Amino acid sequence: MQNNLTIGIIVKPQGIRGEVKVKPYTDGAESFQGLKRVFLDGEEVKILSVRLGADAVYLGLKGVPDRNAAERLRGKELTLPREEAPDPGAGRYYIADLLGAEVVSEEGELLGVLKEIRPAATDIYFLEREGKEVLFPAVKGVVTDIDVAAGRITVCKKRFDEVVVE
Repeated sequence: MQNNLTIGIIVKPQGIRGEVKVKPYTDGAESFQGLKRVFLDGEEVKILSVRLGADAVYLGLKGVPDRNAAERLRGKELTLPREEAPDPGAGRYYIADLLGAEVVSEEGELLGVLKEIRPAATDIYFLEREGKEVLFPAVKGVVTDIDVAAGRITVCKKRFDEVVVE
């Protein structure tokens, strides 16, 4: 398990007072409201203000007094130590905890190893299988079980074969 979790990425400056727009990698932007600090490139940065938008979080960060300073942060990921990260809740998990998991059919056939997840309306899972990259949407009916502790994602082979892109 990773000790630090990526919770969002700075998309762009917001306004002229140093605020940044953050795309959250959490289930909801609300999870940012209780945070007092984040880490940028391993450096602790105090959070001065949090505003929620429809699909984003707007943060005021200590040491970022204006738009020019905020512009230099564009594209940087926000991380937190695992113990400070919001609890994902029952039946939920962090993407970092799934990377490297084996993807198997309900019959136990190894279909690949999870290498990447791209968050979207329906998350897209990228597998490495026999040296090739394959992808599939993690929709209901395809993914039947996720066992984080065992490092295993079980899928319905029939549905998997219908949606997989090689």
